Amino acid sequence: MSDALMPTYARADLAFERGEGPYLYTADGRRYLDFASGIAVNALGHSHPHLVEVLQEQAAKLWHVSNLYTIPDGARLAERIAASSFADRVFFCNSGAEAVEGALKLARRYHFAAGHPEKTRVISCTGAFHGRTLTTLSAAGNPKYLDGFGPVSEGFDSVPFGNMNELRNAITSETAAILVEPIQGEGGVRPADLDYLRALRAVCDEYGLLLIFDEIQCGMGRTGKLFAHQWADMAPDVMALAKGLGSGFPIGAILATDKAAEAMQPGTHGSTFGGNPLAMAVANAVLDVMLEEGFLPQVDRIARLLWRELNDLVKRYPEVLAGVRGAGMMLGLQCVAPNTEIIAKLREEGLLTVGAAENVIRLLPPLIIDETQVKEAVQAIDRACATWAKAA
Repeated sequence: MSDALMPTYARADLAFERGEGPYLYTADGRRYLDFASGIAVNALGHSHPHLVEVLQEQAAKLWHVSNLYTIPDGARLAERIAASSFADRVFFCNSGAEAVEGALKLARRYHFAAGHPEKTRVISCTGAFHGRTLTTLSAAGNPKYLDGFGPVSEGFDSVPFGNMNELRNAITSETAAILVEPIQGEGGVRPADLDYLRALRAVCDEYGLLLIFDEIQCGMGRTGKLFAHQWADMAPDVMALAKGLGSGFPIGAILATDKAAEAMQPGTHGSTFGGNPLAMAVANAVLDVMLEEGFLPQVDRIARLLWRELNDLVKRYPEVLAGVRGAGMMLGLQCVAPNTEIIAKLREEGLLTVGAAENVIRLLPPLIIDETQVKEAVQAIDRACATWAKAA
């Protein structure tokens, strides 16, 4: 590893030369089943033919012009996202953290324009992760990520995830919005109860607050619906997207209703690279695939198979695994053994996974996997658990 790299990552001593579908390959030809997906980014796997074709075609024509000019593919992408969601308006940026930052700005601007400039505070939840900027770290309030970066950005009130009583008690005359992940990823793959999501909608309506969902990790088909909150048959006012929207190409988006976005007029927000022709072409290609008839039902079907198989492993290895949590293809294996040790053994078995809080291993496979890859993953986990149990 180069000494010129800033040492901010605890990287595995592993490098990949190419990828194909749900697999990654090292230079010496070893194949790994990728159930990390770049931390839920490569939703359509690696080197998806349609994405490659569209990106190459666009790269030969136009990369960047800035938002001083009309970008037709951006307008088309916004229309398609709006047609498939609660949203009327879409703003494009480059990352999930940018999307959350923009959503927070939108919430303050909304109340300012309505004659309530005092409404600036946002209620967030313990265990959340909304990005690595100072503001998004402050919104999550996790001491692990804030240590040494104080003072925190003002304006956030944290309450326990899933606790409506505590949330109601936190509402004041200065509250502008509630910010929640329908499924907490970094926090341990903790899904919100669907009734909790409905209750959030009701309390925001009652107090005139904006409901902001962070679906950066759980959105874009990962739960078997395009967006995780759709399982609750309700909708937020604002939503942050990224990760799977570009399936590997950097892109973020803020979705909002007309009412919520009304105050976001020319000059109120911007992004130099956001919505550039390359990103718009790739994201439209992602939607081409995800919106095909049968794609999301197939994701749901395979996810349910994986859920059943993982629960069988938990029963077989109670000294290693404690349970399965999550939804769709955003699943967590809660461990009895140290999750870092099991992740390392899974890597030895050719399966790539991601750690999370609460001693959890995240399984975030590409949405294109089928029964074959479920079987391969389960066999790899079986071998790793058996090896650990024997050594213990």
